[in-house]
Amino acid sequence: MKLVTYSPITGIERLGLLIENRILDLEFAHRAAIGQAELHAGYLPSTILDFLRLGDVAMNEARAIEAWFLQHTAKEDLAEIWYFAESVTLCSPVPRPTSMRDGYAFRQHVEAARRNRGLEMIPEFDDIPIFYFTNHQAVFGPGEIPVQELHLNQLDFELECAIVIGKQGKNIAVKDADSYIAGYLVMNDWSARALQMQEMKLNLGPAKGKDFATSLGPWLVTKDELEERKIPTEHGDKYDLTMKTVINGQDISLGNVKDMSWTFAQIIERASYGVTLYPGDVIGSGTCGTGCFLELNGSKVFTPPMWLVDGDIVECSIDLLGNLSNTIALEGEA
Repeated sequence: MKLVTYSPITGIERLGLLIENRILDLEFAHRAAIGQAELHAGYLPSTILDFLRLGDVAMNEARAIEAWFLQHTAKEDLAEIWYFAESVTLCSPVPRPTSMRDGYAFRQHVEAARRNRGLEMIPEFDDIPIFYFTNHQAVFGPGEIPVQELHLNQLDFELECAIVIGKQGKNIAVKDADSYIAGYLVMNDWSARALQMQEMKLNLGPAKGKDFATSLGPWLVTKDELEERKIPTEHGDKYDLTMKTVINGQDISLGNVKDMSWTFAQIIERASYGVTLYPGDVIGSGTCGTGCFLELNGSKVFTPPMWLVDGDIVECSIDLLGNLSNTIALEGEA
């Protein structure tokens, strides 16, 4: 399934399913399907967080509704429960995550970034799958990314994959961790490099260099949709999914989710040690190799260095997860 949060009118956000070129409102569809589909819950909520908190019950209800809708030949008779996708605004699938962590899982990116600074690969990379917390209240879906003047001083993208936690757990073992994943989505970890580097000289951060925006979307894809690309390992599942960034029509980045040196299962095990993870928590992979200007500029791929400017269109895509398109939009500082 492809779960979305959509806005039919400004100020309203609702949970839906993307089915072909239509968005099916899950709450309304559940009401309409009672007595026609094999349903077991009394209702489905209108928000993704409430949906995830219902766990497998909600997922199973949504699958039953999807099957019912696909079998319904006269979809015009159900016009009150669906929209054509182009007629609504897509938001982040998880507009307000319960928390948001970002990992550091791609060796290629870490090695290149350190090499560009004249540093050897740090051996501790192989010891633990590290992460940091980022601002879960500054999340965007497709569309404009509002930035201030200081952000445009070496403004960068970061191409990543992310997961959303689907059930509560603490001290989760690697062997069990994949079962805690509700789905996968594209992530762009916007980065104001000048602000970031200013703070990191004090051995803290990236903080202000990262807290203004993170993009997630365009939809949340459940694991069953990725089964044909799954690569089981003793440390959890990997997926053979090509990752790309295109900026203003120019190919910039190329990677693959399977190249993560640490699996999401390993990151979950680390993150949940002594700490409870909750439905709606988001965990990013970290930047893939070639997945940001900081790395590419340091490797002399672009000379002079390239950075993002007002009006740039940045498209981050991952096979089967969709294309997340954003436009940089300078706003006033009133």
